[in-house]
Amino acid sequence: MEFKDIIFERKDGVAKITINRPEKFNAFTTETMIEMVRAMEDVEVDRTIGVVVITGAGKKAFCVGGDAGESDSGAGYGPEMVIWVSRLHGMIRKVPVPVIAAVNGYAIGGGHVMHIVCDLSIASETAKFGQAGPRVGSFDAGFGAPYLARIVGEKKAREIWFLCEQYSAQEALEMGLVNKVVPPDKLEEEVDIWCKKILALSPTSMKILKQSFNLDSDSIYGHEALSMSSAGLYFQTDEATEGRNAYLEKRPTDFMKFRK
Repeated sequence: MEFKDIIFERKDGVAKITINRPEKFNAFTTETMIEMVRAMEDVEVDRTIGVVVITGAGKKAFCVGGDAGESDSGAGYGPEMVIWVSRLHGMIRKVPVPVIAAVNGYAIGGGHVMHIVCDLSIASETAKFGQAGPRVGSFDAGFGAPYLARIVGEKKAREIWFLCEQYSAQEALEMGLVNKVVPPDKLEEEVDIWCKKILALSPTSMKILKQSFNLDSDSIYGHEALSMSSAGLYFQTDEATEGRNAYLEKRPTDFMKFRK
């Protein structure tokens, strides 16, 4: 399969997937999700691969979530995109090797959830983290909420979603959201070091350990299915549309009218 939205590389046991839409801060479209899933499917059956790295092109962003311009009506993700986002989350967990998020800039919204689902996260000092759903008429009640709470704790996870603020790489490290923070020019080097350490270990042990970690949180797949279904209905409402339109028109939202 030829890729348009991503760069997919395999070298020396490492598969690297780069979202290649820097002009859009690596916001993903349905096509981006399809391509990432196809790449992960290739990884799943390639026994020479021992670790996967997911990152974004350029220095400004890892990924800022779904491209709001893709949907020409309604709000949030389109029906197809919802399906493929969920499939990508599933593939990140399903591949029998560790998946590292190399966060080189903004990890916001759906991009934030993407790095959360990865097994490990290494961040540049310039990285920024946060959720934006309630601000733009969206939400992720699947891996974006209960799984986030497992990582940073209930109180912090609720703060992240209820306030929609952004957090520095250092703040992310302190709350356990990332594993390590390095200077921007050292990110690729540090990721390579971690990849080499992983590749030196027993592949069967790594596979079973990953499956064991996942087993304890696999019930969140049910949350994700319910979340995606309810989000699809919510995106058709005037309330969600207000969030999308305000974002595209670069104006403040007026959600107060929906509190009547």
